[in-house]
Amino acid sequence: MDTPLSTIAVVGLGTMGIGIAEVLTRAGREVIGIDVSDAAARQAVAALEASTARAVQKERITEGERLDALARFRTFSDLQAAADAQLVIEVVPESYELKQQLFRELDAIVSPTTILATGTNALSVTRLAAESQHPERVLGLHFFNPAPAMKLVEVVSSVLTAPPAVEAVTELARELGKEPVAVGDRPGFVADGLLFGYLNQAAAMYGANYASREDIDAAMKLGCGLPMGPLALLDLIGVDTARTVLEAMYSASHDRLHAPAPILKQLTEAGLTGRKAGRGFYTYVAPGSRTVVPDAQTPLESAGVEAGRTVRSVGVAGSGTMASGIAEVFAKTGYNVVLAARSQEKADTAKGRIAKSLERSVTKGRLTAEARDETLGRITAAGSLDSFADVDLAVEAVAEDLAVKQQLFGTLDKICKPGAVLATTTSSLPVVACARATSRPQDVIGMHFFNPAPAMKLVEVVRTVLTSDDVHATVREVCGKIRKHPVDCGDRAGFIVNALLFPYLNNAIKMVEQHYATLDDIDAAMKLGGGYPMGPFELLDVVGLDVSLAIEKVLHSEFRDPGLAPAPLLEHLVAAGCLGRKTGRGFREYARR
Repeated sequence: MDTPLSTIAVVGLGTMGIGIAEVLTRAGREVIGIDVSDAAARQAVAALEASTARAVQKERITEGERLDALARFRTFSDLQAAADAQLVIEVVPESYELKQQLFRELDAIVSPTTILATGTNALSVTRLAAESQHPERVLGLHFFNPAPAMKLVEVVSSVLTAPPAVEAVTELARELGKEPVAVGDRPGFVADGLLFGYLNQAAAMYGANYASREDIDAAMKLGCGLPMGPLALLDLIGVDTARTVLEAMYSASHDRLHAPAPILKQLTEAGLTGRKAGRGFYTYVAPGSRTVVPDAQTPLESAGVEAGRTVRSVGVAGSGTMASGIAEVFAKTGYNVVLAARSQEKADTAKGRIAKSLERSVTKGRLTAEARDETLGRITAAGSLDSFADVDLAVEAVAEDLAVKQQLFGTLDKICKPGAVLATTTSSLPVVACARATSRPQDVIGMHFFNPAPAMKLVEVVRTVLTSDDVHATVREVCGKIRKHPVDCGDRAGFIVNALLFPYLNNAIKMVEQHYATLDDIDAAMKLGGGYPMGPFELLDVVGLDVSLAIEKVLHSEFRDPGLAPAPLLEHLVAAGCLGRKTGRGFREYARR
């Protein structure tokens, strides 16, 4: 295993095999591409020619480098062509029988020192290695799609893998310009182990008709900064592939969060496997296309349009960051705003926070001084809710405490004029419980803004079973006027974003508890392999571990799923006062300001 990995065989020339071959050839390796299908081999050559031509156009490589890379790629249909390879990477379909047969055949062809790597993300590397005559040389080498662009490579060791083999492929990954992460052998490894649980919950959410596919995808892109929504990503991965991965994960974990959502089976058995089939959760202009076309589930522009109530003035109750951010949003877009707190001093402080925010926008050239002054002029700071007597929309943004919110809504019920819309910004509490604290529950709705409100485009619009149609229409219309993207969801714990985000964060904590991977490796895996703007532990420390624990408890209480029970490590850190950046220590330590 001390031999340099200069000649590498790639078995299976599908999308992933072609991508890996491109990475290797551009890094100066001789690549032997093997596929039983001559058509697949021809397609691989054509794909490599096209992708390297694009790289030349974008000035990432020169024409000479392109020609050299193409010359280093040879294709064959016979496995015997791998005889002189120092490393064989298989990316054939996810089947134990197929992969085990391949390894048995390779045992008779390649040198005993040749490393055999499986590209699986769903099957047991240990089980595959056990079928080889030399299990010590078998490991997992999991690239992410598209391989030329994605930086993460998971290097998977089984209990049988020899350390020199791991060291050799880890060094190779670095030489390829990738970020290798060492992980143990369990289905999904780190990135897919977290990603597919999240995707499964999104599919289940859609299958239960809780929210539309468009709203689920928009919520996760706008609310979490993800490059793709979960249902669009499932179509890209392949609905059938996702189901296979989840079946493997569930067989190992017996966690209901990994039990494939019924809709995945329904779509797979109908042949609606995503982009490759031309239809999955969405419909595409042709098989293999990324262009979505309207279908029977596409919402019509005129669907559900009802006249809303007139909103000219808005009251915002609260004095914290969220309240001042929401008040700023409304005032910037022309609404007269009353910002009410428990005292005039607190209200003035909140307005002062808005003034500083607007000044930063002026400094950065995003806002004129005149617009700043006009915006501040629309905001009236008040020390009592009595100032809400004439507002058309009252938005509460006080502490996430149901008793506090219910008391506030009882007060708003007495103060606000008939026909005023009453909205709560809760992220986890039942909206209907706030509504029942009033004599007009039909006027109450959820408007869940995201922090920081001036920057985040998403608003979850939460209807209860009592919310009237015109109130719903009013809030959606207002969202458009304040340049936010509304998504509709029902009144249940977590709504869309938190219901999908926090189980993913909780599962990341469980990985650390089980000593499966480190904080740094998990964060790197999700940023580099999943395209997340922040790793889960970075995000937990920003959100606050106490806030995260409270949301986890609400989700667990509502859905009663054992897999949603807060990770003990999270509870211990909160009990110790380690709440994240705000206390200087959470999962990591931070310099005190």
